[in-house]
Amino acid sequence: MTGGRLQIFGLSGIGEITPTTDLSQVIAAAATGSDAIVDGDVVVVTQKIVSKAEGRLARLADDDPHGRRIVEDESHLVLRRRGELVISQTRHGFICANAGVDLSNVDAGWAALLPEDPDRSARQIRDGLRHHTGAEVAVIVSDTFGRVWRRGVTDVAIGCAGIGAILDLRGTGDAGGRELAVTEVAVVDEIAGAAELVMGKATSVPVAVVRGVDRSWFRRGEVRAEIVRPPDEDLFR
Repeated sequence: MTGGRLQIFGLSGIGEITPTTDLSQVIAAAATGSDAIVDGDVVVVTQKIVSKAEGRLARLADDDPHGRRIVEDESHLVLRRRGELVISQTRHGFICANAGVDLSNVDAGWAALLPEDPDRSARQIRDGLRHHTGAEVAVIVSDTFGRVWRRGVTDVAIGCAGIGAILDLRGTGDAGGRELAVTEVAVVDEIAGAAELVMGKATSVPVAVVRGVDRSWFRRGEVRAEIVRPPDEDLFR
């Protein structure tokens, strides 16, 4: 980080998102005055509004008000079940509860699904923000995940553009001069988690701007290619 300091602020006034909404235009319109987006910013956008804008919504059947059949349809592979909870692998490779199907903050009788390709979604928003603001920024699409061995949830990146998903420190030295052999930092997850602190789970602030991120981290970046662990590296399945 430049000077070891970050600034994080949420963008209010985003409003209701529908499948006809141009997300980048709405975000640019909300980012005015002291909240204007500038070169080097990282814009974090919640999965929910990306899914709404892309029409990734499914109607719940009258005989399936919790969307269990939708969860099955969205699951590439079901790994565990406990009562109503399903832990599954999505077609993106994510391991998460209920295949990312979410009934919160959508109209009654509907469920929000994960974007088809969150990395592509991030690229499209980034291109749109460049068009509307002239700023060169990075974009992260975030979602809330649980952790297998820890209680509580946190936001992680499910898509990114313009920033590397992983900061590879292997081969560099630590503070004592010892060479790091395995350290790879999921910086987009860290940024997504930090951004969630100003967005929250029950507010109407679905977009945050993170300023002060090290510009050397800026490159194409993809969550699916860099973060999703391939099966041959998975010790638990």
